[in-house]
Amino acid sequence: MTEIEKMLAGEPYSSEAENLPDIHINCCRMCQKYNNTDPGDAEGLHKILTEFVPGINDDTVLKQPIQFDYGQFTTFGKRVFVNYNFICMDTARIDIGDDVLIGPNCVLAAPLHPMNASERSYKPDENGVLRHIEFSKPITIEHDCWLGAGVTVCAGVTIGAGSVIGAGSVVTRDIPPYSFAAGVPAKVIKTLETS
Repeated sequence: MTEIEKMLAGEPYSSEAENLPDIHINCCRMCQKYNNTDPGDAEGLHKILTEFVPGINDDTVLKQPIQFDYGQFTTFGKRVFVNYNFICMDTARIDIGDDVLIGPNCVLAAPLHPMNASERSYKPDENGVLRHIEFSKPITIEHDCWLGAGVTVCAGVTIGAGSVIGAGSVVTRDIPPYSFAAGVPAKVIKTLETS
């Protein structure tokens, strides 16, 4: 199993192994290019995005600045709007449904690290290169969701269709469809109408 296959399968992997560092650096460069492009150049911005986020739709809007870990492991549905300062740590699949609104300063964080300090510290591999082990879990944001400003969605979370997450919340567990959730950690406050 390659390091990418391990990463996407939720198995322990090293982010410094194989070609993961090259993919990450290329993605960082593409994000920098995107962030430095004239915000009025919609065609140019979209062209840059499609080079490192193949799962992007023509009608997806990502306001600058943005930052992805890899880009290629994230998909966006139709008519998605993402506001300023979006961070997408896509070390696992991140799937965003249709008609999703993401407020400014939101973070989708798929990486996880061992709880035991000795397991998460850097150690030399057989070639003497310092590496550390991490793992990841996917994030799913279903259709018609709205994430308020400053929301953090943690690894392994699914936010059900039609849900609203209050500003500043940290989502650490699944949110049922058509729920309003808020807080740190986010808790369901009420069920929303579906009509």
